[in-house]
Amino acid sequence: MYKKILVPLDGSAIAEGVLPYVRTFAASLNIPVHLLQVIDPDTLIASRTGELGLSHNISTAEREHNGDYLKKMAAALPDPAAASFSVRIGKPAEVIIEVATPERETLIAMATHGRSGARRWLLGSVAEKVLNGAESDVLLIRAEQIENGKATGQVKRLVVPLDGSELAERVLPRAVELAKKMHLDMLLLRAYLMPGVAYPTGAYAPDWKLLDEEQKEIVSEYLERKIKELRDAGLERVFFTVQEGSAAEKIIDVARENPESLIAMSPHGVGGVGRWVFGSITLRVIRHAETAVLVIRAKTDEAEASSELKGWKLYG
Repeated sequence: MYKKILVPLDGSAIAEGVLPYVRTFAASLNIPVHLLQVIDPDTLIASRTGELGLSHNISTAEREHNGDYLKKMAAALPDPAAASFSVRIGKPAEVIIEVATPERETLIAMATHGRSGARRWLLGSVAEKVLNGAESDVLLIRAEQIENGKATGQVKRLVVPLDGSELAERVLPRAVELAKKMHLDMLLLRAYLMPGVAYPTGAYAPDWKLLDEEQKEIVSEYLERKIKELRDAGLERVFFTVQEGSAAEKIIDVARENPESLIAMSPHGVGGVGRWVFGSITLRVIRHAETAVLVIRAKTDEAEASSELKGWKLYG
């Protein structure tokens, strides 16, 4: 389980919009919070220093100003005495990843946009780089949620999309831990699409209603097996829903129809050496969901994974 929450802030109201969720997680899991602010040299106008780069005086002034700001933010956390903060100089995404890396069980919680105030959703460059480069789980809050007052931090259930794959199912142990410690319901979701194949009409046309019923039955049986495994693991309030349609759209719709939900899902794949490549479904959910999204990393170390997943049947 998480041992610390790392919260990047840049002084903007959008970035601060993640704090209600941070307070919820910190209080429920009884873990400390570390607030981080990064001074990007590229954002400071050279004329302020009289030469290219940062002077010692400017660097010190920025650190003191941002330190006062972070101290104020820390005072509003559930346990201010357990909170810490730091100010670093460098590229924001690189520094965030560097700070999170030493402790694998760090949860990074951040808004998708900050000071830039970009209204068009593309994953802010910092959030995108953190998602691609960090080994930690990442909790993301869209800027629009914050601007619309929907980022309340209240969480009553986890919506966990599954597609039958081992990788998607690897979120389950972490999701179960969260559900138990935070007293959350869990809603398993699987969406399916009927094959878009052109069949002849007339006597050779397939019985689409029968095919749909058979597909729904197969998916339901899979989810029922997962429900049994989760209940055997001690999770009582766990349910499932089967949806016909585009997976990303149905995940977003189900979360919208169940207020105060948190979507917990896998990034669906790894590319390169230790670099995560997000599946199109995960990206679309992150880009358009109206609730917070928790991206849970699949374990890459086989020994660690087998230990954490001991007793779990991951294949349906």
